[in-house]
Amino acid sequence: MWLKPNRTLSRRGLRRLIMVLVALALITAGLGAWQGNVFAPLFALVESAAMTIALSVAWRAGDRSERITLDGSSLEVRALPGRRCTRFQSYWVRVKLESGGGHDRLLLSSHGRKLEIGAFLADQERVELSKKLMVLLADLNQPRK
Repeated sequence: MWLKPNRTLSRRGLRRLIMVLVALALITAGLGAWQGNVFAPLFALVESAAMTIALSVAWRAGDRSERITLDGSSLEVRALPGRRCTRFQSYWVRVKLESGGGHDRLLLSSHGRKLEIGAFLADQERVELSKKLMVLLADLNQPRK
């Protein structure tokens, strides 16, 4: 399974949004300067730079994802981008939903280790994911005939 946050804005859309917001800030600053506020253009430039950085950082946070791989002996969670990889024995791993902090946390636990997965998902998506993982693990751990 590949878990990714919902992203409604493409890179091209982000650029267009930033250009429109910068243009509006500069037009407003120009009107302010025309009426005697000589600091308005400077403030608009600072505001535009800060807004561009903030929107870019927020958009880049949407690149994070988690890949969950389940095979006969292990369940592996790899956080991307990055190199964090956590492996659990599929027979011993437990899937739990814990309430706290205003939302449910989806935890995998085994042998005293806990790992939260899907933190960037909505609550309903985490509930669905927990049910799906429980079914997959139960099917995998049933004795073969």
